[in-house]
Amino acid sequence: MKKVYLETFGCQMNVSDSERVATLLETKGFEITPNEDSADVILFNTCSVREKAEHKLYTRVGQVRNSSKQKPMVGVLGCVAQLEGETLFEQNRGIDFVLGTKAVGRVHEAIEEVDRTNKRFLDLGEREENYDWSVSDSQRQTPHIAFVPIIEGCNKFCTYCIVPFSRGRERSLPGSEIIREVLELKRKGVKEIHLIGQNVNSYRPKSDTGLETFSGATPFSKLLRAVAATGMERIKFTTSFPRDFHPDIVKAIDEHQNLCNWVHLPVQSGSDKILKAMRRGHTIENYKQRIDVIKQSPRNISLTTDIIVGFPGETIEDFEDTKNLFEYCQYDSAYIFRYSVRKGTPSAELNDDVPLKEKTRRFLELENLQKDIQNKVLASYLNKEVEVLVERKSSKNEDQMTGHTTCHKVVNFIGSNDLLGKIINVKITESKSNTLFGVVL
Repeated sequence: MKKVYLETFGCQMNVSDSERVATLLETKGFEITPNEDSADVILFNTCSVREKAEHKLYTRVGQVRNSSKQKPMVGVLGCVAQLEGETLFEQNRGIDFVLGTKAVGRVHEAIEEVDRTNKRFLDLGEREENYDWSVSDSQRQTPHIAFVPIIEGCNKFCTYCIVPFSRGRERSLPGSEIIREVLELKRKGVKEIHLIGQNVNSYRPKSDTGLETFSGATPFSKLLRAVAATGMERIKFTTSFPRDFHPDIVKAIDEHQNLCNWVHLPVQSGSDKILKAMRRGHTIENYKQRIDVIKQSPRNISLTTDIIVGFPGETIEDFEDTKNLFEYCQYDSAYIFRYSVRKGTPSAELNDDVPLKEKTRRFLELENLQKDIQNKVLASYLNKEVEVLVERKSSKNEDQMTGHTTCHKVVNFIGSNDLLGKIINVKITESKSNTLFGVVL
């Protein structure tokens, strides 16, 4: 039995892909090991959103080749594999096989082929028609939470983003398959699911099978109501695209308590000029209209976003517009990135005219502004009761357990392992920069 070590970089879609790769290999007789030193095969499931992730891959392959005594087989999967293809063999001689984003269902065939021929192997082909999207209980990151892909790929072609080239065009899974998977997860005792995709609210299945009896202004809001009807205790979704964010999504959240009160809506810039250069397809005015609908919900919906500072052509005035937007939206949290040139994207042809030092200054200024907003948001939870899904022991305090609220806040509290997997009531007694602390009621 060959032992396989699998390391994942990047987003939830990559984590989800890795869970299925591990599940497949397990069914084919491989052993998934957490110890890379004992592995016969080492797999890197890669991310291409930022150039740094590619550099990390080359560093890790070098570390494996230099440190391992038994010289394991090394395979590269995912987005970098899809984009670079055969070039990876030229750039790093330590790689034995490369599988693109839609070829991961043939990973066992790649291992067997390299083993048999002792030659490098490349597969950038399409996904099989009968691809199995399920994940075994043993390979899920946590037994209480599951990722459920509903759409893959992206049609948006934002000028800074490589995802449409690495993940391909949008393809939505049939509603009936998604509902069947959610019901099976519920039967197994999973308490929370995340409907995931590059743009979940762009969901457009070929037919309405499984959704035809549910109301909704868009296929995605129909899907939300259909999934809510399964009785799954908690349902979250990410990531949403502003242009496709219909007010009916908020209406569905208001109607169903098990649709969690959290929306991740990446804006990327507060300046209309920069949004146009990014080819985002929305303006700040219509983005604010969507924010207003979210803020008016009686559910107190938590709001998070992504932002890029220092995009080509961004002036001080454009950056001030971004700061003003943060003040307007009062985000619960934000992922802030400095712009970096991404080879193969349209923005790579633009003049990267904001110096790195200025990008860093803007990054820190926006980060400090968001910290102030975030601290106020977290402080507003003091003395309130929240429902927490207990996920694991705290990594910083062995006496504490940790979990998430429905609005996706991290909460730590004194507790024991017998609370794992339970949804409990916690009274918040303290707030810190990223975490709430409380006592079990």
